[in-house]
Amino acid sequence: MSTEYAEALKMAQKEFRRCTAAGEYPYPTALDELLPPERFSGGVDLGVISIPMEFIAGTRTAGRTNAFARNFMPLIGEHTEFAQKWQNLCQAHLSEGIREPIRAWEYMNRYYVEEGNKRVSVLKFFGADAVEARVMRILPEVRDDPRTAVYFEFVEFYRVSRINYLEFTRPGGYARLQRHMGKAVNEVWTEEERRQFHAAWCYFRKAFDARGGQRLDCTVGDAMLAYMDFYSYPDLCRQSEAELKAALGRIWEEIVLLQEREPIEVRLAPPAEKPEGLLARVLPKGEAKPLKVAFIHDKNPALSGWTYGHELGREHVQRVFGDKIETCAYFNALDGDADDVIRQAIDQGNRVIFTTSPRLLPASLRAAAADPKVTILNCALNMSHRYIRTYYARMYEAKFIAGVIAGALADADEVGYICDYPIFGQVAGINAFALGAQTVDPRVRVRLEWSSVGGVEAAAKRLTDRGVRLISTQDLARLQDQGRSPFGLSILDGGRPVNLAMPVWQWGVYYEALLRRIQDKSFQAEYSGSSKALNYYWGMSAGVVEMLYSDKLPAATRKLAGLIEKSIRAGICDPFRGPLYDQSGHLVAGRNDVLTPEQIIDMSWLNENVSGAIPAYEDLSDTGKATVGIAGIMTSRPYAGQASA
Repeated sequence: MSTEYAEALKMAQKEFRRCTAAGEYPYPTALDELLPPERFSGGVDLGVISIPMEFIAGTRTAGRTNAFARNFMPLIGEHTEFAQKWQNLCQAHLSEGIREPIRAWEYMNRYYVEEGNKRVSVLKFFGADAVEARVMRILPEVRDDPRTAVYFEFVEFYRVSRINYLEFTRPGGYARLQRHMGKAVNEVWTEEERRQFHAAWCYFRKAFDARGGQRLDCTVGDAMLAYMDFYSYPDLCRQSEAELKAALGRIWEEIVLLQEREPIEVRLAPPAEKPEGLLARVLPKGEAKPLKVAFIHDKNPALSGWTYGHELGREHVQRVFGDKIETCAYFNALDGDADDVIRQAIDQGNRVIFTTSPRLLPASLRAAAADPKVTILNCALNMSHRYIRTYYARMYEAKFIAGVIAGALADADEVGYICDYPIFGQVAGINAFALGAQTVDPRVRVRLEWSSVGGVEAAAKRLTDRGVRLISTQDLARLQDQGRSPFGLSILDGGRPVNLAMPVWQWGVYYEALLRRIQDKSFQAEYSGSSKALNYYWGMSAGVVEMLYSDKLPAATRKLAGLIEKSIRAGICDPFRGPLYDQSGHLVAGRNDVLTPEQIIDMSWLNENVSGAIPAYEDLSDTGKATVGIAGIMTSRPYAGQASA
């Protein structure tokens, strides 16, 4: 018998022994042992397509499973009819190639051979990357788990791209890839785009494997997507092999972080400050150069209340630290090239940089990778990046108090809530407000509208047209030429809004605490004890969120709100203590169960007394799409739901 079959047999026996020793099933998996027979009657015909060899997981039936080891190498002895047929296929492949497509079934992006097992075996032996196959797809049952969610995203992505070799392990990857390529969510790929992407993917995979990527638990797709968070897809296509390897080395910690099951560590409060030691108090201190700190904004304070609030924070720390720090601000960074703005800030000697919008995250990442000695923080939430830290405030605590006030004044009427963007942390604010209102009056319903769908004025009009008088809107005043529009919780009095309570972001307190930790080196020391990305998510107990109350608020209601606020600051009152039910009546948290910070951040469900829905990505404004594309909750992103076959 030929040396090829003998070598293939040895490979099969080695794989069989390895699987047996590891307690793993040593043969290819049979699909009919995974699924009931009725599931095969509803298959979707994909036609003849090229399927990756590495994704062939087994056979359609268990009939000939024992003829192959798990790696599809033959287990049957050399002097058999089976061995002769295998060898004949081997010679046919060497002389003219195997051209007849196999038949296979696809389930969860894994392929199970119905006809052509020996052809697959021969092609795997010679290291073929793919095989032509006529494929039937079986869709899984819809389940509430990340793996199924990722698969349905893949199905929709395959519909527009016809790419089946790219895998992600977490939801949202395919939509992020589309955005990195500058394509609309459901934009169909051209043949040229497919060829170019495949070349870039193979190019990246080679560098990834050379770095030891095969030893990691993430996929090549996960790593490539993380790489494109730093360096653009056009950059990847242009880079030489040496440039790609060097760039991948600079961000390798980010790739390793992908292995973490929970890659983010959320810090809920600043640690207690350590008292200054005796020697530090007695010994004279040298004159140190002031720490240069830059604040980079996507808008300007004349038109953006968000930017204005951060600018007040910058002015606060400049007053507090005096000549120990030197601050500066850059506005409208996205009007040009944000990378150039951050580079300018670094070149001017700034060693700490705060970027105050999630839309500045990509440029922040690239700058952090290029200049690891510069400390860069981005104002966002739930971002799993190792090279920068993010910071945000638990505004939902203030929203709960606003909801309590609304519930006390509503008299069972509907109250309104206007939210900006469906991003991490914002849904928690909606639900906290609804729970606060429900705590006081179980009959109250909250009508939800979105300012990122048609504008804040249109959202307010939709509420007032329904007769809604109590409305919770943006947390900051929107600065306009005509003056300030209402913010916080207000009530319509004679058609005019009257402010009752106002949640306030105390950015000055936040920045002061962070800069003190940077100065005393405790900020830098935090990474030594953690392998995860650090997200700061401080709240009322840290003084970074406050409530202001109007004199128009009834005294009894003001007293109730004050008691709730003190309880939250003391850690006694938790807005997300069960029982909690979503809009469909599903129990989210049992009695006395408390949601974890991660569950609160990732929240994508709406409380049972909320009327309204999270908007679809395509309905958002351009700014909304850009913001949601980076920091959006999963149900607001493209490919969020079950895809079509």
